[in-house]
Amino acid sequence: MVAEQPHGDEEDRKPQSDEAHSAFTPPAGVQAPGLPEDDHPTSEFALPEGLEGLTEQADEPERSAFAPPSTWTTATFDARLAHPAYTPAQGGPAVRLSKDAPWQDRMRTMLRMPVGDRPVPEAIQRQEEGSGPAVPRVLDLTLRIGELLLAGGEGAEDVEAAMFAICQAYGLDRCEPTVTFTLLSVTHQPSLVDDPVTASRTVRRRGTDYTRLTAVYQLVADISAADHDVTLEEAYRRLALIRRNRHPYPGWALTTAAGGLAGAASVLLGGGLWVFLIAAAGAMLGDRLAWLAAGRGLPEFYQFAVAAVPPAALGVAVSLLHWDLRPSAVITGGLFALIPGRALVAAVQDGLTGFYITASARLLEVAYFFVAIVVGVLTALYVGVHLGAKLNPEGTVAPVERPGVQIAAAMVLSLTFAVLLQQERSTVLFAMLNGAVAWVVFAAIAMTANGSAVLATAVAAGLVGLFGQLRARYEHTSSLPYVTAAIGPLLPGSATYYGVLNIAQNRIDAGFASLARAAALALAIAIGVNLGGELARMFLRAPGSAAARRAAKRTRGF
Repeated sequence: MVAEQPHGDEEDRKPQSDEAHSAFTPPAGVQAPGLPEDDHPTSEFALPEGLEGLTEQADEPERSAFAPPSTWTTATFDARLAHPAYTPAQGGPAVRLSKDAPWQDRMRTMLRMPVGDRPVPEAIQRQEEGSGPAVPRVLDLTLRIGELLLAGGEGAEDVEAAMFAICQAYGLDRCEPTVTFTLLSVTHQPSLVDDPVTASRTVRRRGTDYTRLTAVYQLVADISAADHDVTLEEAYRRLALIRRNRHPYPGWALTTAAGGLAGAASVLLGGGLWVFLIAAAGAMLGDRLAWLAAGRGLPEFYQFAVAAVPPAALGVAVSLLHWDLRPSAVITGGLFALIPGRALVAAVQDGLTGFYITASARLLEVAYFFVAIVVGVLTALYVGVHLGAKLNPEGTVAPVERPGVQIAAAMVLSLTFAVLLQQERSTVLFAMLNGAVAWVVFAAIAMTANGSAVLATAVAAGLVGLFGQLRARYEHTSSLPYVTAAIGPLLPGSATYYGVLNIAQNRIDAGFASLARAAALALAIAIGVNLGGELARMFLRAPGSAAARRAAKRTRGF
């Protein structure tokens, strides 16, 4: 039997449990409260009251992210009041590098510019279609060429310019070469998102061969020239030939040149024929002893010390034998063949161009060589003083005016110096003439006009640097073959001997004062040569509008 179902109204009249009511529903018979006037829930993306008008800008065309909003007025930003570090709206001045300028000037200009301001040049040497430059081989070639230049005595800035020129020629535009006294490195970064590639090379051996230096400069000039097609294989082949080439002068010629340099220097200081021969013999003996020490593996300090003993010993012997000669001229002539003028000029040039680490290392090397010379000469003079040698320090600086003989001696001195530097025969004549000009200017100021020796040295060295740089720019090569040999007549041999002799005679104050004077004369030579070269670059044609740019910050003392 089926039970009857209850009717719907009866079901509604049944009481309901509390779980059937919402927790927020007011009880029966209670009126629901109204919402507070200040509580109006809104979307968090709704615009605040009063800014509804900005929604009309949604219909504007799309603008650049760097463009100012259209609601800004023209008075909001004034370019005249902008900070100078900001790039102006019209951009920076365009830098154009003239292809007619020497590659040294173009590369030096780019190196002194910030990396972001450098123009991107086109690769000069053609690459195979579809293939980029062989980065490892280009970097290796760059380091090998830089090594030859730095080992040959070239300045750090010129070495960096040559390395940068090679990278630019083969299409590696984002390169940064770095040069120190013994380490070369170059870094290439293809783009801002790629990892950089860095290669380095250590310079362990140094030699003086200006013929090789000139050949390396010619190779760099051909690689940087648009009318020469020098592939990497051709560049490696020419570089190997340069390394394998023999020196232009044999060993006996170098020993004879060392003797001729000492003899010519003694004639400059008032010596005659016998003084010339004795000074030449002392220098040649010292040169052979230095070669023997080098063959035994002794450091260069001892080589210089050993080479300084024979000229000083022969000068002491001349004094003990009471010959009517000038023993001071014999000793001083031997010092001319040993004073490291080339290294001193390179050290000061690196310091003036901002390479302070390399300059400090080279100056320290020069100081070591100078101390070695002093030790060698001082040893011989101590023995001579105890044996009763009559050496008069005041007579070493007495000027002797023989214009014709001294000009010829200056030319011979420059000639023999050029042979010692292994220069090409085509550059020897100009070096001789430049050396003669240097001596004429020095003698006119210091002897004839009784002027300051330091001033006379600086002026003469400035002319040497000016003429040498002009000739180098004409030949598109290094200026060292035209400058280094020409400063030979200006080297401070007399002041060095005078200081060492005073120390040997226990006059320490006078000795150190004379050595300080010798250092001042050496610095005058280096600064004068550098200033002359900068004057040549200043007044000759420079790379387009880059000539008006200031030097790099590192050369302005910042």
